[in-house]
Amino acid sequence: MNDRSSLPGPVPRHVAIVMDGNGRWAKSRYMPRFFGHKQGVDALVRTVLACADRGVEYLTVFAFSSENWKRPSEEVSGLMGLVLVAVSKYLAKLAGDGVRIRIVGDRSQVSDKLRAAWQQAEDSTRDNTRITLSVAFNYGGRWDIVQACRQAMAAGVPPEELDEARLNAYMALSYAPDPDLFIRTGGEVRISNFLLWQAAYSELVFTECLWPEFGTEELDSALAQYALRERRFGAVLDTPELVASGS
Repeated sequence: MNDRSSLPGPVPRHVAIVMDGNGRWAKSRYMPRFFGHKQGVDALVRTVLACADRGVEYLTVFAFSSENWKRPSEEVSGLMGLVLVAVSKYLAKLAGDGVRIRIVGDRSQVSDKLRAAWQQAEDSTRDNTRITLSVAFNYGGRWDIVQACRQAMAAGVPPEELDEARLNAYMALSYAPDPDLFIRTGGEVRISNFLLWQAAYSELVFTECLWPEFGTEELDSALAQYALRERRFGAVLDTPELVASGS
């Protein structure tokens, strides 16, 4: 098993993943798309624990976008049912492994049963500190920015006092640092409305690997690529602050 000490350089505090390729994985095996999503849940659990082993503190995954409602109703219904099954199947294991679960996204369009399952997952893992798994469900980056602006307006924040730090406090992931590493599986090279605000300076890694096949080898490859990147955040490498931080 790899851990932080066996990796070639700095480990990102926060990793974000677009879990793409479930449907294509199933299609290549002449199975319904639902089976790809089912295998994708297994890949997610595998990746959460692998990230924790390597010292990653936050993992945020794109499970269901606000645009995914356009998919066939049978697939959407199957995904909703799969979430309920996944919570009952894996919650105890993840909780026992020190994983804190948080759900980010618009909950207004999902069923009461699903909201209750999410609440149970959040409540039962609230005190865990090994790694925080944020599941973005019915989430979109543009939605996130709009809802943050609405919250700030409702709170009475004067326009002249609304800066980046103030608005960030209303974003869905305000509790986490911005993602250092952004991974997308499945061969597509775009971010697809995921974490538009938070990923401004994320290092991007795109892989052909379909999500159900994503494992420790692919994760370590992405972490190794991250370790070789020079993160300047718009500055130059000899800026004293960056030299001191090792960024």
